[in-house]
Amino acid sequence: MFERLKKRQQERLEAFDNSATFISRKARRLESASEIPNELYIENNVKRGLRNSNGTGVVVGLTRIGEVSGYTVGENREKIPQEGKLYYRGYDIEDLVGNCIKENRFGFEEITYLLMFGDLPNKNELKEFNQLLGSQRALPKDFARDMILTAPSKSIMNKLARSVLALYCYDDNPDDTSIENVIRQSISLIGYFPALIAYAYQAKSTSFDNKSLHLHYPIPELSTSENILRMIRPTGEYTDLEAKLLDISMMLHAEHGGGNNSSFTTHLISSSGTDTYSAISAAVGSLKGPKHGGANIAVIRMIEDLKKNVKDITNYGKVEDYLVKVLKKQANDKSGLVYGMGHAIYTLSDPRAKILKGMAKQLAESKGLIDDFMLADFIERKTPELYAEITGIEKPMPANVDLYSGFVYDALDIPTDIATPLFATARLSGWCAHRLEELTAGKKLMRPAYNSVQEHLDYKPLDSRK
Repeated sequence: MFERLKKRQQERLEAFDNSATFISRKARRLESASEIPNELYIENNVKRGLRNSNGTGVVVGLTRIGEVSGYTVGENREKIPQEGKLYYRGYDIEDLVGNCIKENRFGFEEITYLLMFGDLPNKNELKEFNQLLGSQRALPKDFARDMILTAPSKSIMNKLARSVLALYCYDDNPDDTSIENVIRQSISLIGYFPALIAYAYQAKSTSFDNKSLHLHYPIPELSTSENILRMIRPTGEYTDLEAKLLDISMMLHAEHGGGNNSSFTTHLISSSGTDTYSAISAAVGSLKGPKHGGANIAVIRMIEDLKKNVKDITNYGKVEDYLVKVLKKQANDKSGLVYGMGHAIYTLSDPRAKILKGMAKQLAESKGLIDDFMLADFIERKTPELYAEITGIEKPMPANVDLYSGFVYDALDIPTDIATPLFATARLSGWCAHRLEELTAGKKLMRPAYNSVQEHLDYKPLDSRK
């Protein structure tokens, strides 16, 4: 079957190759015809990217789920930097995560409960919720074979989106958008996601990387992070510290307000009244975009490139030289960006990065990776200074969560292929909460407007066209 699929795909690619000249010509024509001068955006008072002139986001809705705070706005609409804060349902993320660390317990499931239902569970409620999630860990019968292993994808995010859509077919009541039914669907998806990404990764590794296939069944009693590590590793082994650190990372990635691209996508799609699987699949597609969810991968790849060019990562003079080349667009991907630094909202600090950095140091010490940790620390401290020297612009540039989540994933031997799928697994809790909020509080189809700037043309019969 694999050979037939590959043959058909090759035939389609050859057909496209034969028409490459036509496609290339049309692409150039489309680029020219579609160009819209920036002046027209200003003239029509259009806020490109839904951003105000000062870089703040255009307010398009209200939410009780998450709050992201990194600055205040002055009298002249200027941004005034402040220490970053993140709240889930009104609770400070530093308190939520700090308490779990203090009590040495897993917290992602508790965070999921809070985001979805609006309050913190008591012991019995959390136990009941964990049991419910545990009952949904195993995928539907034959799903892994029919929907994942039969048609593997090089992109785990692509396979994840496809799998979410396919789960529609295994639901006896997929289109019911009542709150009770959407809660049921949300819990099932949250339970399924660790197996979905683990099996998609195993299928990809076997089909495209010539690695052995290792399929471990999820264990209902284990936490989300424990099941993930167990299922992606050939031996299924992991330490308590590894699982707890991944759990903290997932807590920090679970929610980030309604305005981030994938959560906004969830609101937008849900406002149409469509089913849960369509809405969540669209959110996965949004997160797949390198401008949104791929930043943690960018950090990992940047560090890999740094190590290729700087043989001794404790030689900070050489590391500084490398960072200067990156900022001058002479190294790494030539973008001029030091990945893991700066944020659209946080100005002085990213609270998620502060929390993760502390735990990342523990992991580094336990795995003998303190030099790698100190490298990330040096990048955090030195980049703002170098940026000011090179550009002449002084501005706050804190480390964001991706700098240390990239380090954590690398230290945990988590394959780069599933860095963004892990992000999706964590953010699914927030997406489900935002979908429920849109269905209960939004109740209105989102229908923004685009002004047409295309001039009107006279129709020409086919024979008279050049």
